[in-house]
Amino acid sequence: MKRHLSVGLAAVAAFVANPAMASDDITNLTAIEAAEAIASQTFTSVDLVNALINKTGDDPGNVFITFDSEGALAAAAAADESTASGNDVGPLHGVPIVVKDNIASAGLPTTGGTPALKNWIPVEDAPVLARLREAGAILIGKTNLHELAFGITSNNAAFGAVANAYDPERFAGGSSGGTGAAIGARLAPAGLGTDTGGSVRIPAALNGVAGLRPTIGRYPAGGIIPISATRDTAGPIARTIADLALLDAVITGAPDDVAPVDLGAVRLGVPSGLTENLSPETERLFKAALAELEKSGVTLVDVDISAELELAGKAGFPIALWEVKRDLAAFLEAAGSGLTLEDVAAEVASPDVKFVFENLVLGDQAIPDEVYTAAVTDLRPLVQSGYAEVFAANRLDALVFPTTPLAAQAISGSDMTVSLNGEDVPTFQTFIRNTDPGSIAGIPGLSLPIGLTAAGLPVGLELDGPAFSDRHLLALGLAVEKALPKTQAPE
Repeated sequence: MKRHLSVGLAAVAAFVANPAMASDDITNLTAIEAAEAIASQTFTSVDLVNALINKTGDDPGNVFITFDSEGALAAAAAADESTASGNDVGPLHGVPIVVKDNIASAGLPTTGGTPALKNWIPVEDAPVLARLREAGAILIGKTNLHELAFGITSNNAAFGAVANAYDPERFAGGSSGGTGAAIGARLAPAGLGTDTGGSVRIPAALNGVAGLRPTIGRYPAGGIIPISATRDTAGPIARTIADLALLDAVITGAPDDVAPVDLGAVRLGVPSGLTENLSPETERLFKAALAELEKSGVTLVDVDISAELELAGKAGFPIALWEVKRDLAAFLEAAGSGLTLEDVAAEVASPDVKFVFENLVLGDQAIPDEVYTAAVTDLRPLVQSGYAEVFAANRLDALVFPTTPLAAQAISGSDMTVSLNGEDVPTFQTFIRNTDPGSIAGIPGLSLPIGLTAAGLPVGLELDGPAFSDRHLLALGLAVEKALPKTQAPE
């Protein structure tokens, strides 16, 4: 399918002039632009849903596990009737969204990307989805993911590998790969993923879009197939920071009044441990972004977070691998799935995820209780206090670094290792290297695109802020987005 450069509100004008020719162009609109056009009756929600259905086609990139065209069209027709009647409408009225398929959706399967749950149909939405629907959003589909959210490629053996929005031979990142790819490929303007160690920010970076991991606890966790109560959170993915800010406001109830900060007053910390051993193209784009930010008045400060990185490295896996045994088992029982943790593990299809469950969760390499207790009660608080001290001592608005050390890699042969600067390195550990530490600290992280490599693949820039600075981080993101060149959309 031919995809076009984002044309913003010009697409609305084109649609008015010639609806038949412009129907594909309206799929390039942001969520805010689409909501404004639908509310003003420039075009209808049905028009937009039909354009997205046509663009999705038979979904050769395995972006969707469930694509609910019938339900979305019915919801869109109801939204248009409400608009025509002059009713008050929400800020996402008539806007189609996608949601990662580990987030419960009433009346539609929620598979977690794993065979054992393929027939589980929740009776109610997860609260994060319910709040978006209450604001008028329309769920058009449930997106593919790395099986049970346990990986960063979205090479799912049960439902197919998710193709990158910019290159179908490359992976989409994960574990929210379907949501990232759908938004990057203009199959939806916005949506939700979940993030335990980078699973919103990594696919956002690899698909040329923006993603927010909120401070842990800001978003309701109910109705989401879990890995770790300590580390899991839902997070929005969209093509602009303004759309992220809107979705964040809808989910949290915060006022939707974020405005770009003055970059001349901003101090960003550059941590050496997260800015070294990058691929040449990632390093080039990262340095170019820093140069543009300095030109815009940002003060860059070299900071040392090596102690925090070391502590996070010791705490992260013990917390996630111990808690999934507790939290997933409890979720399956509470949801009335009729399945046990062992039932689910027995049907896992992806070899990497199967190894984790058979050996590191249920097998003889499972995390001992005392190791978990030390990680969650001793090490993690030290990571959190260390980050807080770095922010305070250096008067930082955020840390800045590449979201991932390299761009998306080939789907084939990438499950276990990828090549970085001539060395074969573990895929999972390499791609979470920069995102995982902030996840363990529970602080907010924002990824936004900073350009394309020579091979035409997106690279992301991450901004990590102090705990509960999410709205300021989004305001910073608005300013950074404006200061940097716009990333070209997929062709």
